[in-house]
Amino acid sequence: MRIPHDLYEDPYPGWCTYHGDCWEGLSCGPAIEGRWNTSARNLPPSHPAWALEAKYLALGIVNIITVLSPKRIIMGGGVMDQAHLFPLIREQVMKFLNGYIQKPELAEAIDAYIVPPALGARAGVLGAIALAAAAVEG
Repeated sequence: MRIPHDLYEDPYPGWCTYHGDCWEGLSCGPAIEGRWNTSARNLPPSHPAWALEAKYLALGIVNIITVLSPKRIIMGGGVMDQAHLFPLIREQVMKFLNGYIQKPELAEAIDAYIVPPALGARAGVLGAIALAAAAVEG
């Protein structure tokens, strides 16, 4: 997914080998490491990397919200292990939407709308086990 990339604000060209500065290319873990020359795990919550990361993630989420209107956005993976990132993303989503989408989930309960996976890092493995069990049963 293409999102706005202000090269003055962020001269990093992007990590994606296909598109450079697509959503993944600007916001994934390797992009953070390439941009800041260290792993995301080493960056303190006050580092400017997190404001930029929240902006990029929010831009992609806004695209998803306006096109698909999901009931909830669940964000997992290595970058999202940074719990302090969720409030920043939610704030940016609301800023970018600017009232365009009138849904109670956004206006009244955004903390329950953009969330980490309930099963944490085990969500993928447990989901795969559940699908395998359903296939065997069914």
